[in-house]
Amino acid sequence: MLVAMSSDDDEKTGPSAFARIGAAMGRMRIMTGRRYIGRLAISRVGAGLELSHLDVLSLVRRLGLEQEVTVGAVAEQLRIDHSRASRIVTDLVKRGVVRRAASQEDGRRTIVTLTEDGMQLLARVNGVKEEVLAKVLGDWSQEDMAAFATLYTRFIEGLEAQARDFDAENAGK
Repeated sequence: MLVAMSSDDDEKTGPSAFARIGAAMGRMRIMTGRRYIGRLAISRVGAGLELSHLDVLSLVRRLGLEQEVTVGAVAEQLRIDHSRASRIVTDLVKRGVVRRAASQEDGRRTIVTLTEDGMQLLARVNGVKEEVLAKVLGDWSQEDMAAFATLYTRFIEGLEAQARDFDAENAGK
């Protein structure tokens, strides 16, 4: 287990790895907050789309691999109220990129699934994301990209596990 040093700087080596990672996380948070890739994708592929539309489409695709997706699950995962999630899903249904259907597990529940048009839209959005990544990683070796993919995935999985633990510990507070 790694233990943070008491000082962010070491006289011989400069900022600690923890400090450099923390600084990079701060910069990433700003880029994520600015929603650069989503805004770029919308400008290229989605007339009239909003960032919240992309969030829901991506979520329906990702969650749909593991479970049936309800409006409640969308609201919970995006940390928005149920009525907002319902309005976004309704708008996406009108656009023909998601559909509502009866649950195969419980016919009383309504689930949200991607349509073929929704899958094609996400493919175009992912194309924009890949284009951005190709430009950013263009001068990286295959070995560096593979190492980064492995380490970054492990890092995010660790953060997700801590967030789940935190949420479980603070449920109902």
